[in-house]
Amino acid sequence: MSSNLHLTILGCYAAAPGSYKNPTSQVLEIRNNLLLIDCGEGTQVALRRNKIKFARIKHIFISHLHGDHFFGLMGVITTFSLLKRTAPLTIYGPKGIKELILLQLKLTKGFTSYPLHFREITSKEPEVILENEEITVTTIPLKHRIYTNGFYFEEKLGERKLDITACLKLDIDRAYYNKIKQGGDITLDNGTVVKNEQLTFDPSQPKSYAYCSDTAYYEEIVSQIQGATALYHEATFLESHAHLCKPTGHSTAAQAAQIAAMAGVKNLILGHYSVRYGDLQEFIKEATPYFENVHLGDDGKNFTF
Repeated sequence: MSSNLHLTILGCYAAAPGSYKNPTSQVLEIRNNLLLIDCGEGTQVALRRNKIKFARIKHIFISHLHGDHFFGLMGVITTFSLLKRTAPLTIYGPKGIKELILLQLKLTKGFTSYPLHFREITSKEPEVILENEEITVTTIPLKHRIYTNGFYFEEKLGERKLDITACLKLDIDRAYYNKIKQGGDITLDNGTVVKNEQLTFDPSQPKSYAYCSDTAYYEEIVSQIQGATALYHEATFLESHAHLCKPTGHSTAAQAAQIAAMAGVKNLILGHYSVRYGDLQEFIKEATPYFENVHLGDDGKNFTF
């Protein structure tokens, strides 16, 4: 089972449309779970363009009810039906997302060929909204003009890694290998108990991904995202337009980098750029004095950690 995080940016520009600039949406692959995060206009086209398999998406996370983060959702839901989907789909988002979607289905006399579930979020504190055998997803309350959550995706600790040399040396039957990987001790034929630590290596450190868009500069999130493998943090403005952050509820590249530094994350990915800017390299220039390992998000860009 892969322990890499793989992120595909489908769109990472702010609300005002651009000719070749897509609004926010991305796909995260973590422990073989394929998750769609936000669903701006044109998401289904971007999924096709990036050769993402629709059928593998079982969970969609919507951060807030501004159009550039969910206007593509109805199209995705409908297309799944056109493709004769039967597997359930769960949508996580603020209270109101269910009413929005069901009203559109009702008025268009639409339907889904699959079970459609909603998990509406109202808490202003971090809340676990999805947990399975491989991952946990927790909300990250953000500071925006309307109720908004980011999402923290975290792998669960995997199995211990078998030290095959040690097992062969002690002539341990292969039938016990699974028990050993799950942390069990082994009793030899002579009654000697071999501790698990003598037969295994520690599992890989779990990876984590923090998604924070849209938000003003908000130090409250730092403790929750501490040490994340990667942080995606909105950077709508450069410092020349910092005065727009407060009324719009957005951040600058420099502010995103300061959050990354305080949280001690390993990688920072910038995105949600205002389309007023022509050269994205300026975002790197303004962020790197505060945090070194900065990456520019862009439509169609892939990251593997």
